[in-house]
Amino acid sequence: MSITIFHCQNITKNYNSEPVVKDINLELPECGFISLVGPSGVGKTTLFNILSGVEKPDIGRVIFNGEDITGISGKVSYMLQKDLLLEYRTVLDNVILPLLIRGEKRNKAREYAESFFPMFGISGYERKYPNELSGGMRQRAALLRTCLTANSQSGQTESHVILLDEPFSSLDAITRNKMQLWYADIAQQMKISTLFITHDVEEALLLSDRVYIMNGKPGRITHKIDVKPLRPRGASFAVSVNFAKQKRLILDAIGM
Repeated sequence: MSITIFHCQNITKNYNSEPVVKDINLELPECGFISLVGPSGVGKTTLFNILSGVEKPDIGRVIFNGEDITGISGKVSYMLQKDLLLEYRTVLDNVILPLLIRGEKRNKAREYAESFFPMFGISGYERKYPNELSGGMRQRAALLRTCLTANSQSGQTESHVILLDEPFSSLDAITRNKMQLWYADIAQQMKISTLFITHDVEEALLLSDRVYIMNGKPGRITHKIDVKPLRPRGASFAVSVNFAKQKRLILDAIGM
């Protein structure tokens, strides 16, 4: 994999004097895709809150492009499980929110955002409202908003980091598979480096360069698995013996 642009060192977070996550070290390479897999309640979302700057760790640092961004929000983009689209705003006016927050004029922001609608497969939905969209279309809009947040922070020509917390978990299996393939293509086109939480081992294998396994209380990284072959992978990978072996390896590491 290429040079590391985002990483954390020895992250530990306590609540009520009890550690929730402990000694976490992760590395995300430029344009890479890293998945974090583990049982519910192990501290994955707590870790993402720290990596995004929403919370500060008790011990440890978060580094982005050589800069210590520990406890500083707005440096990387973060999308939660729910799309959080505002029902009273059109799709276009939802996705431009990060641009408006950063001081762009509304008309200029709309013009810029509209240029991405064909790439995200939501062209023609600019003036629709969220309740008029399917679940998959809502997630596309939410991901566009997240990507525009990243673009507005780091510049369109630079690699940027997005944290995704189970973004496809609410979708049906067919829609979820389509969204996985679509996002992998979008991430490549837009030079996005992705750190991804999922409970779906197959999803982690299909999308990732590397899978980190998080276990225990407090949550720790117990395994680090490099997925083979390297991306991009052919459609046959999901039904290959190699895929099945790596899936079993991850399930064993989780304890399933």
